[in-house]
Amino acid sequence: MPTGVRIALPDGYAAFVVPRSGLAAKHGITIVNSPGTVDAGYRGEIKVSLLNTDRSSAYDVAVGDRIAQLIIMPVTRANFIPVDELEDSARGAGGFGSTGYQAPSAEQAGTTK
Repeated sequence: MPTGVRIALPDGYAAFVVPRSGLAAKHGITIVNSPGTVDAGYRGEIKVSLLNTDRSSAYDVAVGDRIAQLIIMPVTRANFIPVDELEDSARGAGGFGSTGYQAPSAEQAGTTK
């Protein structure tokens, strides 16, 4: 969705396009690639990839509607150094869900076999 908005961010800053909570809650409208990132070197029009999650109702967007929010923040640039191996960490190579919910043991749940 074109916004008609162009900005010039200073070096060391980025803008993040995020959904509006009211549109999401009331109409099921969200942003596909949230947060959308606008870096300091970009000078084109900011566009928003809207997604209607409500299969039963269309949502019309009119000129001037507030369809997203723009959060501007300082960002740190990382300086990566190639290495042959990485240090170990508590998480290690654990992926999705590896640090989340763990089913309680039978003893913790108050049941026995």
